[in-house]
Amino acid sequence: MEQELYKVHANMCKVFSNPTRLAILNTLREEEISVSALAERLNVSIGNLSQHLNMMNQRRVLASRKDGNNVYYRLANPKMLKAFDLIRKILFEQMRRESIVVRHMERTYGRR
Repeated sequence: MEQELYKVHANMCKVFSNPTRLAILNTLREEEISVSALAERLNVSIGNLSQHLNMMNQRRVLASRKDGNNVYYRLANPKMLKAFDLIRKILFEQMRRESIVVRHMERTYGRR
């Protein structure tokens, strides 16, 4: 049972492994949006976006609904954003520490 959970967990984490998918998550943070509006907002082709949306939909990260010719996407479970935000905070902390280290090294040893 635990091994299966690890596999499902790892598969879910693939959503976080692509910048476009991260942008999709962040964009859907506040609102449901149509595929065409999402493509325009993210400046990606509908074909490319559809591949990401399908992958995320298969992993049950997104939910969709059809209204006429438009398909709208939203987060299936907003708790996903807690993981998104936590990872982002960790990255900002690392970047801030690295920036401090680089500035210290430059002051100590000069720019090279």
